[in-house]
Amino acid sequence: MKKNKYFLVVPASGIGQRMNSKIPKQYLKLENGLSILDQCLESTLSSEFISGFIVALDKKDKLFKSSVFAAHEKLISIVNGGKERFHSVQSALSELSQIAKPDDWVLVHDAVRPCIKKDDIHKLIEEVGDDKVGGILADKVVDTVKQKNSNGLVSTIDRKKLHLAQTPQMFRFGILKEAIEKAIKLNIHVTDESEALECLGYSIRIVDGSSSNIKITTQEDLELANYYLKQ
Repeated sequence: MKKNKYFLVVPASGIGQRMNSKIPKQYLKLENGLSILDQCLESTLSSEFISGFIVALDKKDKLFKSSVFAAHEKLISIVNGGKERFHSVQSALSELSQIAKPDDWVLVHDAVRPCIKKDDIHKLIEEVGDDKVGGILADKVVDTVKQKNSNGLVSTIDRKKLHLAQTPQMFRFGILKEAIEKAIKLNIHVTDESEALECLGYSIRIVDGSSSNIKITTQEDLELANYYLKQ
């Protein structure tokens, strides 16, 4: 497992409209003084498995240059992000193609999930590291889930079969690059990397993550992240 390299990709070109902030939400400060993005990078790069990382930024981004990670020894490159998340990932994978082998691993992590735990990253690597495709961290659904159809009729979905996808999502470089490029070519809008793999018929593995690995979308999420980071 350890003979393959592990690369980190962080798509960070979003603007976070729902946060109603003057700056992209990944640059909002946490109570510990770090930006959300910097906390994400600090948490993920705490893993000794990560040999290098790429950040995808908006072309007009002027804030990352002030980050302590802008000159980090493991920074491979900063690439231009795209209109959608998968465009940013594709840009990063294209850059990685110069050094990554098909069987190397790519961990894609949201720029606004600052509470990821090192132990969960290692759990993902340990449980998926021998797989031919890869897998994701996910949280089990504990609430009762209802589905309403077009006629307004409600039915209950078996929550035992449901998981909330998280990041990092870890896949073999060659397979992930193929899947993202295929989705773009076919104009398929995928919301995460695992969906791109699913569109090609691949089965992915799910590794239980922590409920604290939240994605910051609203001000309430920011307050919750500050709470988790103090624990």
